Amino acid sequence: MTDLIPLPRYAHTYRGHFELGPDTRLVAGEDAGASERWLRGTLGAATGFPLAPGDSPENGIQLYIHPMVTKDLGPEGYRLMVQPHTVHVVGGGPAGLFWGAQTLRQLLGPDAFRRAPLPGREWRLPLTHVQDSPRFPWRGLMLDVARHFMPKEGVLRYLDLMAAHKLNVFHFHLTDDQGWRVEIERYPRLTEIGSWRARTKFGHRASPLWDDKPHGGYYTQDDIREIVAYAAERHITVVPEIDVPGHSQAAIAAYPELGNTDVIDTNSLSVWDNWGINPNVLAPTDNTLRFYEGVFEELLELFPSEFIHVGGDECLKDQWKQSATAQARIAELGLADEDELQSWFIGHFDKWLSARGRRLVGWDEILEGGLADGAVVSSWRGYEGGITAARAGHDVVMCPEQHVYLDWRQAPGEDEPVPIAHVRTLEDVYRFEPVPEQLGEAEARHVLGTQANVWTEVMEDHARVDYQTFPRLAAFAEVAWSALPAPAERDFADFERRMTAHYPRLDALGVAYRPPTGPLPWQRRPGVLGRPKDGPPPNA
Repeated sequence: MTDLIPLPRYAHTYRGHFELGPDTRLVAGEDAGASERWLRGTLGAATGFPLAPGDSPENGIQLYIHPMVTKDLGPEGYRLMVQPHTVHVVGGGPAGLFWGAQTLRQLLGPDAFRRAPLPGREWRLPLTHVQDSPRFPWRGLMLDVARHFMPKEGVLRYLDLMAAHKLNVFHFHLTDDQGWRVEIERYPRLTEIGSWRARTKFGHRASPLWDDKPHGGYYTQDDIREIVAYAAERHITVVPEIDVPGHSQAAIAAYPELGNTDVIDTNSLSVWDNWGINPNVLAPTDNTLRFYEGVFEELLELFPSEFIHVGGDECLKDQWKQSATAQARIAELGLADEDELQSWFIGHFDKWLSARGRRLVGWDEILEGGLADGAVVSSWRGYEGGITAARAGHDVVMCPEQHVYLDWRQAPGEDEPVPIAHVRTLEDVYRFEPVPEQLGEAEARHVLGTQANVWTEVMEDHARVDYQTFPRLAAFAEVAWSALPAPAERDFADFERRMTAHYPRLDALGVAYRPPTGPLPWQRRPGVLGRPKDGPPPNA
């Protein structure tokens, strides 16, 4: 019996062990370089052993790719065989080999997650046979760094935490009303002005509390290149999000001509210091389109991902209704209303990105007024948007807020820090099913996978992000990776048993997770107003 998370398709342990020691070698085959580097660096730091290159399988860890594994388990699949005198990690492709190396690390125990060796530690691998492959190709985590900035080192740390849980898509929410976080060289004011706000609401927007210290920061283009390269070494794709046409006050504060200047004085706007849905949206003008084409031109140089996220959510249309410019554009294009105007806006960038070999992703509001050709839908307001998109032949990433918004509170107790929305426990996340039962077999193939979202309005530092994200991300990772039965039939008791072994791994990684017994004293935020909601969430 193993304590692996996520649960593999097949795992069996036998009596006996393989002993790792100072003479253990890494025997790497062709295309095994990334896994070899990672394993030597990570296990070498934890054990103190050199894990030098070798040719003989005797007392060695063999890393290689084999076409039979590719055929049987796919490019992300792997086989792991621990024998008394040798270890075989065989991948269906470079990614599968890397996931196998992650499993090997788990089998070594929690101390394998440390960064320096403990004196006198013996390193033994149980004799084990594992065969494994993921259920979904898109196993994502969205991190909002616009509301509260996370420095580069924190982002790299989260990429390591994703890799440890076999997650492979990092959705990087880089812009919002409260901050612009990526350097665009042709538009320097986006970061000079747009990356800083004068103060920050502490707690829910109804809270009377403020942090009067300026908050902000951004990633230089070299920072982004480092993040993308670091992710690629871990077989993680970074999908950037530049939010349009709503959630754009930081950009308008930097370049007021982007806003609806015939409705409000956009020169008076600053980077927003509060939370909620903001009425200040981009003007649907040619100038705005050209500006964001310039943004995306630089973005495509930084992010090789096939997918580029353009937001499209929560765009209030009141200013467009009052704007003579917007109404003239509606008339010029023969559109029915402001919803179709947003569809035209998103459709412009769908065509623009498609012409450059990329695919547009947007939140499910992009369905309103007509779905852009080729667009991928992030279904966040429930299942309905994903069902509609899949039935129309569009690919979908399922991330319904009722199940996988990790900023939602984890328990009903009064000690939960800044409680937001409905209770979503570890078990609730574990019983989430990404593929709606309403979809037929062909329609279900449009579900690329699933994603957990971490919105950071009430998370002022990495410890708060850790608390909200873990341990629920471990449950989500199992949902995304493992071939689990129907939600009601899932063995949550076994998952909890395996989590007792996983918590020490998180401890070794320095993750400030929520303990099963509730928040620790320093994790609470007494007196900071949240927005708790009673009862189960509506399952739309």
